[in-house]
Amino acid sequence: MDVVVILVTRINGAVFALNPDLVERADCTPDTVITLVDGTKYVIAESVPEFIDSVRHYRASLIAQASRMESDSESLRTADTSADEQDDLAQAKVLPLHRKDR
Repeated sequence: MDVVVILVTRINGAVFALNPDLVERADCTPDTVITLVDGTKYVIAESVPEFIDSVRHYRASLIAQASRMESDSESLRTADTSADEQDDLAQAKVLPLHRKDR
């Protein structure tokens, strides 16, 4: 199962899992207060920079995992297709972007 949460610590020492995609903001008041998009607030022991690093690490791991999945998918497709089909697939992925005339 993939991890979709980060672990943070309440002021009393209890650790809990938080979905960083639901975070609206992190305030330092001087304790770190995390506000979710639904208005729920959590006071955590981690500093704002530590919390931000945790969120960055979480998001970087998602990107790395997606890249690995794409690479695995590509290798499976190329193993089952001829060189001409691979060229067609590569060209099909390119979508030209055009400006709309105003």
